[in-house]
Amino acid sequence: MSGKTTGVAHQVLSSAGLLALIAILGTGLLAAVNELTRERIAEQERQALIRQLGRVLPEGAYDNDPLGDTLTLRHDSLSRSDEAVRVYRARKGEQPVAVVLDHVAPDGYNGDIQLLTSILADGRISGVRVVSHRETPGLGDPIEAERSDWILAFTGRSLEDPEPERWGVTRDGGVFDQFTGATITPRAVVEAVQRALEYHQANRDALYRRNEQKRDD
Repeated sequence: MSGKTTGVAHQVLSSAGLLALIAILGTGLLAAVNELTRERIAEQERQALIRQLGRVLPEGAYDNDPLGDTLTLRHDSLSRSDEAVRVYRARKGEQPVAVVLDHVAPDGYNGDIQLLTSILADGRISGVRVVSHRETPGLGDPIEAERSDWILAFTGRSLEDPEPERWGVTRDGGVFDQFTGATITPRAVVEAVQRALEYHQANRDALYRRNEQKRDD
């Protein structure tokens, strides 16, 4: 092999080695950035959840950390089949105060509507908020507390107030307003909140029981 050929081969090997080193360093840097970003996003999501829970739970009524007192369950009335539902429990001096169900209204106009429904131990609602949705802007988005006060109409309600046959939108003979040009969206939310109340009534003790992963058929 001539000296020129040897030099070219050496140059090629050096370039390949440099590219490999750059690739390794780039991969490591990308992994580090992803890790930092993931931690930051997780913390931002945690802070957002704390704020959301604070909006539906009665202020000053509990002394535990609901984020650290949770339950995971599965039930068709609260989510799509086999999807987990997270429940946050609020207590005062170990006494039950409220549960917050992170559940789904699966029949919105454009798909799932993610809800937080806070139900006091006595069966009354202390607050409902929409976490996420894909409803049509200007038609279905009044379910957001930032858009209108419609969602606040659930506060203080229970399975007895209104009576079961009145748990619906006005078009269906219920007490909850519907939106101009949009009935499906508010109907889906009303029905999902009613199902959450029914589940709470049937499973109250289990919802507050510690260290239990609950599965229902």
